[in-house]
Amino acid sequence: MSFCDLALDCVTQLQPYVPGKPIEELERELGVTNIVKLASNENPLGPSDKVLAAITEASKDLTRYPDGNGFTLKSALADKYQLNVDQITLGNGSNDVLELIARTFVSPNNEVLFSQYAFAIYPLVTQAIGAKAVIAPARDYGHDLQAMSTLITDKTKLIFIANPNNPTGTYLVADELEAFIAQVPQQTLVVLDEAYVEYGDLDVNTIDWLEKYSNLIITRTFSKAYGLAGLRVGYALSHLEVADLLNRIRQPFNVNALALASAAVALKDDAYIAQTKQLNKQGMAQLIAGFDRLALSYIPSKGNFITVDVQRNAEEVFSGLLHQGVIVRPVGNYGLPQHIRVSIGLEEENQRFLDALTTILGKIS
Repeated sequence: MSFCDLALDCVTQLQPYVPGKPIEELERELGVTNIVKLASNENPLGPSDKVLAAITEASKDLTRYPDGNGFTLKSALADKYQLNVDQITLGNGSNDVLELIARTFVSPNNEVLFSQYAFAIYPLVTQAIGAKAVIAPARDYGHDLQAMSTLITDKTKLIFIANPNNPTGTYLVADELEAFIAQVPQQTLVVLDEAYVEYGDLDVNTIDWLEKYSNLIITRTFSKAYGLAGLRVGYALSHLEVADLLNRIRQPFNVNALALASAAVALKDDAYIAQTKQLNKQGMAQLIAGFDRLALSYIPSKGNFITVDVQRNAEEVFSGLLHQGVIVRPVGNYGLPQHIRVSIGLEEENQRFLDALTTILGKIS
């Protein structure tokens, strides 16, 4: 007997999410040291002193369960965004929240709509619950909202929109995005995934839209700009009834004590976010200048990463970079076989990548 015979068909047909290659794995495989990792859109600054102090303090009580309701963090979020604490759902990273939303509202008889080149978690969670994925063709590597609107049916239960989008970095302007949300039927939930929102200069505060559109859910994370990827904490902001339903199936201790303490402190550290944005701006300009010198086209990005066309098999370039101790992310699984996604690192890390890329492109015809 195969245990696959016991599992749901929608599960046996899943391909697991493949994260960016860890530094330790590359060290084991190739014996490479002095590795630069620019694969997972992490903050290269490292945690702030305030976060490290919060971790030290919180670690004194590691024998205790964390606050299952996340009162302190939810209160800080409610204060920052002028919301009711009961509108907030915490998750083990925003991925956890995205899955909670799908599990709460979508059945195998429903459809989930998202864009070509959108975040890989959307099709994964859709298939995991046995629902039908409807993929709208992209426009200039980003969301084509007009095309998406034509695909909404009475079976469409959920729409995922990443803004900025991962892995392409494309961005929808507020007027266009709000016009789309306004015409979505009330029984269809719109998830606005804003994992990279802190990196852009917003033309509007989308959280204000929650008052107007009760079917809107906004998800954000502390893994990117706030530099807490290793602690895994994200959240959703939504209508009170939506949050209540999400919290009914949320695991009671899905965010650990160190993450709760760190996120509450990081949320108030405006100086760290300002430093992060400035470093990202400089690093983005550095990489773009390097791509221009190499005559490589790239997708303009509003995130902390940029996706570039290397004009040849990206897996070969990826492998060559690994042998030089540089980890990036090939995105052939998104239907972009000649592109790699590169996270913005420190100045010396960015230069190390550009130097390695120049060498490799000279070897691969």
